[in-house]
Amino acid sequence: MSHPAATPAGRSTAGVLPGIETPEGEGITVYRPFPSHAARELDPFLLLDRLGPVTIAPGAGAGVPPHPHAGFEVVSYVLEGGLEHRDSAGNHGRLGPGDVQWMTAGSGIVHSEMPAEDLRAHGGTLEAIQLWINLPGRDKQMPPRYGDVPTANIPVATSADGLATVRVIAGEALGASATLPLRTAITYLHWTLEPGAAVTQPLPSGTEAMAYVLHGAARFGSDAATATRDQLIRFAGEDGPVTFSVPPDGARTELLLLAGPPTGEPVARSGPFVMNTMAEIRAVIEKYRAGALGEIRPE
Repeated sequence: MSHPAATPAGRSTAGVLPGIETPEGEGITVYRPFPSHAARELDPFLLLDRLGPVTIAPGAGAGVPPHPHAGFEVVSYVLEGGLEHRDSAGNHGRLGPGDVQWMTAGSGIVHSEMPAEDLRAHGGTLEAIQLWINLPGRDKQMPPRYGDVPTANIPVATSADGLATVRVIAGEALGASATLPLRTAITYLHWTLEPGAAVTQPLPSGTEAMAYVLHGAARFGSDAATATRDQLIRFAGEDGPVTFSVPPDGARTELLLLAGPPTGEPVARSGPFVMNTMAEIRAVIEKYRAGALGEIRPE
């Protein structure tokens, strides 16, 4: 169970990665700490994007039109506004603030992520987080899967002193727990910390762990390293709890804590495809070019 920590404990930190401003799709800007020149992937994680916040003009078509994926899983989390998902398996979902969507691309799928219909019509702000998680080699050819988790189904817990609140998307914190039906069991926690908050968060043994600051600033690890908005901090090692805190004179802070077990496998990647070898990459590219990943059909 997570609890306020009076003294630093647990893992130290292993460096800070900035969220690099990157154009994506049509009229979208993301902040991407990895992959980058500094870190290609953080096994089992392949990519982390903070989409926006971006202002959508009324009638604008900003978004990410149909594109393929294969060999990994995707978790999308809407912070503000709304997203609409369509894919070549016939799935169609709408996400609002606080909703989560997961997708196993597996052997290959084509999907699109566009601002929700009311956002496109009337304009507004869109902000979301997308995380890619690698599939182990044994699962890379599995059939694609998809699902949504509405915000009402995401557990929320608060520390005894009232200074730390967490939305448990996956994993356990402050006595609350949740799972996503992914092939890799990850921890995905959205923390809100008031000034003076201090948390020690246990994690499963053998996990890569990192935290991404959405707003404010916090101190992390036994070495009290600081990270601020749109910075990702890595924790050293794969065992032990992680700690983070906001000093009493600090500002209200929001952060994502992410952890998962490394696959330890070779990674071959080309754009939206991630396999173990380049031969497998060439094979899935040929499948896509031949139309074998399907297409999104209009309603």
